[in-house]
Amino acid sequence: MYGKAFAPEYQGALTTLSVNSSLTEVLAAGTEQLRAAERAGQHGEAARCGLAVAEAHRRLGRIGEADRAWKASYRAARQAGDTAAMAWALWSGGTLARQRGAFVLARRLLELAAELGERGGDIVVRGYSLAGLAETGRIQGDYEAVGRLHEQLLAEARRRGEARHTVWALEGIAQIHRNTGSLDTAYDLFEEAAEIAARADDRRGHAWALRGLADVVSVRDGDTERALGLLSEAEETCRAMKLSSALAYNHKMRGNVLYRAGRHAEARDCYELALAEFRDMSEPRGTALARLGLAKSRARLGRDRAETAAELSDLAGTLERLGLRHAREMVARAQQEFGVQADPPEHSAVVSHGQPLEAFGAPAQAVR
Repeated sequence: MYGKAFAPEYQGALTTLSVNSSLTEVLAAGTEQLRAAERAGQHGEAARCGLAVAEAHRRLGRIGEADRAWKASYRAARQAGDTAAMAWALWSGGTLARQRGAFVLARRLLELAAELGERGGDIVVRGYSLAGLAETGRIQGDYEAVGRLHEQLLAEARRRGEARHTVWALEGIAQIHRNTGSLDTAYDLFEEAAEIAARADDRRGHAWALRGLADVVSVRDGDTERALGLLSEAEETCRAMKLSSALAYNHKMRGNVLYRAGRHAEARDCYELALAEFRDMSEPRGTALARLGLAKSRARLGRDRAETAAELSDLAGTLERLGLRHAREMVARAQQEFGVQADPPEHSAVVSHGQPLEAFGAPAQAVR
C-alpha cells in the first residue's frame, strides 16, 4: 500500500538525497549545489537547493542560518517566478517560526504557503503546509480545532500511499489521544505509525513513533525498562542522522520515564542534558518542558519549596505568553502536586518573532 518514504523538500539537483540522509550530508550537498546555481544565475535551482539548506540548518538547531536561508530561497523563487518554490520556502519559514515559538508568524507563513502551493499546482507543499498548521495548533493544545484537519490529512495521505505523511498524521492524532487520556488508542496509532515507517524506511518517523510508544508504555503500563529500551533504539537513529531536535526530545522523554519510575536523580540528569540541548538550539517549547521536568525532579530531591514555587510560577508565565495551553496545564498540575501557590496567569498576547514579510520581499497582502 505504501511506497518507500521520500523527502520532497530535497529538490532540483538534490532529489537523489534520501529521507534518511544525515543532516550534515544534506547541508554539504545543498550548499555546494546552491553556490553552483547562484554562479550560473539559475534562480529557480538556487531556490530549491536553498530550501534543503534551510531545512538542514533548522533541524540542526541553527536558527539564524535557517532564517537567512529560507528567506534567500523565497527571494530566488520570486525572482524566478516559481510559485511552488515560493510556497516551499514559506513552508520552511513557517516551520522554523513554530520551532522558535513564534506561533502567530508560523500560522501566517503556513497559510500563505498553502495558498501559493494550491495556486502553483503543487499538492505536496499544500499538504505539508496544512500539516504544519495542524501541528502548530496541536502543539498549542488546540485539539478540537485541529483534530479534524489531522484526520483529513491522514485520509489524503493514505489515499495517495504517502508513507511519510501518513506516519506524521498518525503520530499527531496519537499525541492528541495521549494528551487527552485515551492511552489505548494512542498506543495503537503510534504502533501503526512505527510499522509503516519501518516498512517505508522512514527512520526519522520511526524514531518519533518509538518515542510516543515509550511514553504510553511508561504511563499506561508502568513498564520502565521497555520504555527506556524503545528510547534507546530511537536515540541511535537520532544520532546517526544528526537529528538534534528529536534527540533533545528523546532525552526529555527519558527524563519523564525515569521520573515516573521514582528514579529522580537519573531523571534530573536527563532533564539537565535536554535543557542544554534545547537552549543550544533556541527551542523555547522544549526548553520550557525540560525546565518543568527539572524543577519537579529537584523538588523530589529536596530542593527548597520557595525555589520550586518561584520556578513553576516563572514557567507558568512563560508558557502563557507562548500560548502553549497543554504545557501550561502541566505546570498547574505540578503546582498542585507540590502544594505551591499558583499565581494568576498573565493573559498577554502571543508575540511573534522575526521580521515583517515585506523585509524579505513578500507581497504586502501576505501580512494578515
